Amino acid sequence: MGKSFDRKVLVIDVESTCWEPPEIQPIDEISEIIEIGISVVDIDDLQILCSETILIKPQKSKVSNFCTRLTTLTQEIVDQGVPFQEAMNLLKTKYNSGNRTFVSWGDYDRKMFERNCADYGVRYPFGPRHLNLKNIFTLLHGLDREPGLNKALTHLDMKLEGTHHRGIDDARNIAKIFIHTLQKFRR
Repeated sequence: MGKSFDRKVLVIDVESTCWEPPEIQPIDEISEIIEIGISVVDIDDLQILCSETILIKPQKSKVSNFCTRLTTLTQEIVDQGVPFQEAMNLLKTKYNSGNRTFVSWGDYDRKMFERNCADYGVRYPFGPRHLNLKNIFTLLHGLDREPGLNKALTHLDMKLEGTHHRGIDDARNIAKIFIHTLQKFRR
């Protein structure tokens, strides 16, 4: 019999350092995760059990003006964060990430974890189960293209709660869509 997986899933949204022209990404900087928003969802009760943000102090980049406008995160805020390695350990120990399905809105978040883990020489904190909810949502709703988070919420007559492009708020909004999707299958 295979390894059993937890009946709770981790709905995760990350924010990363980013640049927009005319701000040009400095040649010696990489895009790094600076916030991990997490909502733990119990798939039996279809409830969000908790939500948290983990701020990460970037080591190989700085928060640009564009990044601050997009996320509201400043260099001073993320400088209070933990190192990347510590954040990955927290995912493993506090959130049991190796045994829980990781849900995100698209593949960007998974790819950023993979890239940053390689950049830092840190082991990927998740197990083999990743669910791209954006793709599933698109298929289930018969859409021609994958919608952004805000459009998906509007499609479901739900309101965006909190600040868009803040990891913790986006994770909670994604969790609402995830719960709605599971409820449809239980009818």
